[in-house]
Amino acid sequence: MRAIKKDELISDLESIGLEKDDTVIVHTSLKNIGYVCGGAQTMIEALTNVVGAGGTIMMPTQSWKNLDPETGVHWDVDESEWDIIRENWPAYDRDLTPTNTMGAVAELFRRWPGSIRSEHPARSVCAWGKHAQYLTKEHTLSNIFGEGSPIARLYELDAKVLLIGVGYDKNTSIHLADVRSDYPGKHNSVEHSAIMENGVRVWKAYSTLFVDGEDFDDIGAAFDKEGCVCRGKIGDADSRLMKQRDIVDFSVSWIEKNRG
Repeated sequence: MRAIKKDELISDLESIGLEKDDTVIVHTSLKNIGYVCGGAQTMIEALTNVVGAGGTIMMPTQSWKNLDPETGVHWDVDESEWDIIRENWPAYDRDLTPTNTMGAVAELFRRWPGSIRSEHPARSVCAWGKHAQYLTKEHTLSNIFGEGSPIARLYELDAKVLLIGVGYDKNTSIHLADVRSDYPGKHNSVEHSAIMENGVRVWKAYSTLFVDGEDFDDIGAAFDKEGCVCRGKIGDADSRLMKQRDIVDFSVSWIEKNRG
């Protein structure tokens, strides 16, 4: 197995179209990139070196285990134990709460100097750079991916989406299209998370759009045919770079034609 250096990652990122001063949401699989000399630290350094101080990087830092067992996220616990989870799961702390299956890069990024993490207890994002404060502020319980959320603010800023070694099923921006689309069966669901409220840990109920990404790979396969995606290798990982507005607008149209 070859060792991949930071300068190679920087070259790959520039070759796929990432530029100085870009605002970009990044989804990564470090394992698929290969043996990176320095691991997640080197990958983040490469990203920050390319976009520079005038750029912004955002990553999902979701802690979706902080949801009710009824949703299926605690599949390894018997139903008889669910009330114990509801009563004892730690309240979300944006500085402390780890990510769940977001990968090594996102887990390190949430602790990266200068990074700011949003306050959503289950669906947080973290951002670094020029627009970090703007992107992460006021990420309210019921507005995970809707207008005024971090994902919608990326759209406003004409950001890019970078998928490194992952597919469209990880492309969080398509959830903004969920919100903007009209389709049969669209509905809200009530979720619960442990949060601190007035200094007390509470198991908080909140209503939000039902999150379902089962057709995201189908959307991505159709979008790839539109010619709007820059494709290349980041290390050994098949990767894609696209404008967020392009994938969101396309997804709205696709969902309204095909879903339901």
